Amino acid sequence: MTQTRTARFDIRAIARRPEFGALLGTLAVYIFFTFFGGEQFVAIGGTASWLNIAAELGIVALPVALVMIAGDLDLSVGSTLAAAGVTQAVLCGFYGLPSIVGLTAALGLGIIIGFANGLIVTKTNLPSFVVTLAISFATVGLTLGITRLLTGTVSVDVQSEPWLKQLLGTLMYDNFESAIVIWIGLALLISWVLYKTKYGNWIFAIGGDMVSAKATGIPVDKVRIWLFVGSSFGAALVGVIQTTLYDSAQVAAGSSFVFNSIIAVVVGGVLLTGGYGSTIGVVLGTCTYAIVNQGIYYTGWDSDWASLILGILLLIAVLTNNTFRRLALGGGKKKTKESK
Repeated sequence: MTQTRTARFDIRAIARRPEFGALLGTLAVYIFFTFFGGEQFVAIGGTASWLNIAAELGIVALPVALVMIAGDLDLSVGSTLAAAGVTQAVLCGFYGLPSIVGLTAALGLGIIIGFANGLIVTKTNLPSFVVTLAISFATVGLTLGITRLLTGTVSVDVQSEPWLKQLLGTLMYDNFESAIVIWIGLALLISWVLYKTKYGNWIFAIGGDMVSAKATGIPVDKVRIWLFVGSSFGAALVGVIQTTLYDSAQVAAGSSFVFNSIIAVVVGGVLLTGGYGSTIGVVLGTCTYAIVNQGIYYTGWDSDWASLILGILLLIAVLTNNTFRRLALGGGKKKTKESK
């Protein structure tokens, strides 16, 4: 009797986890494309194709998830990614400066954009959706105008130094991007912050009820600013990774990361209203997106079906996230009689 009750409790405990829905989604799409995509999909090349996409998207999505858990939204990650990549390419490729200069400037630009987002949001109390969208358009305009003014083009080639190429632009075993290692490390770091430090509690508290969080002494404005800085830094890092890997940068790069990162985060179980989510869920949501994005090519079907599948997954995720949240908050507990 005791073992039965324990097993039942464990099953319910697993179902109440924020990443439970994301796990089901990832398993479902992987099995689906394993069946329809055949051996090529599960081979090393096929696995690397979706893992590489998941890694780059995940480096952006994980910090974005923290912003969303705190109740905000960052729509400037795409323009930040492009601006950082172009900055590196212009400084190192066009002007011939050392790679360390381009790397520092690109990541520094990401920090500046994130700080501007956070500062404006906290000081004006405007919706983060509006602020980050405005910053995004401004960043795109500045990047386009300055790049064309300095180089006469919107696409800049660059050959990174060997140490940077080895660090960020290498294909391990001729298939897997080094970004995968960075993605895993970032996931572990964010998990530690979110679950093992007071800052993680602060992030959940701010997303749950910002007014109450302020009343308890949490430095809400500082936390939100740092979260926006982290989000932009992640986007800038991916911009540097892509520039180093492909030896070029384009002003138009990165636009897809804006909504793709949000899709991955929401499919990963993070509520749009904030206050709920997990790192593992976001990693799984990112994998789900990448599997659908690449798996469709191994089926031989029209790639337009990928958008349909992602749209359905997003809708299902939004509809089910509240259900899993209610379970996580203790719904479904049944009273049991005390045994004599």
